[in-house]
Amino acid sequence: MALQKSRKFILFLISLIFIAGILFLFFNEYGILKFIKLNNQVNELSQQINEVEKENKRLQAEIDSLQNKIPAQIEKVAREKYNMMRQGESKIVVEEK
Repeated sequence: MALQKSRKFILFLISLIFIAGILFLFFNEYGILKFIKLNNQVNELSQQINEVEKENKRLQAEIDSLQNKIPAQIEKVAREKYNMMRQGESKIVVEEK
């Protein structure tokens, strides 16, 4: 009888240590949940970096075309960014409701 109680106690103690170990792995400062959260942040930042790199390439291409004095590109930028018009043209403004 005493042997059976000690076995139950040892089994209970081992189970308790195992559960405590698993909880420690998940919820400590360097645990699995923290790792997953940081991994998601890394993925989001990598995606943002890729988007910014694409935007930089697009802007560099625009700079190159303006530096090469491509007339169509210069006119496009002048019309879109600076609202410039040719002589004799008039501007039509469409308002959204």
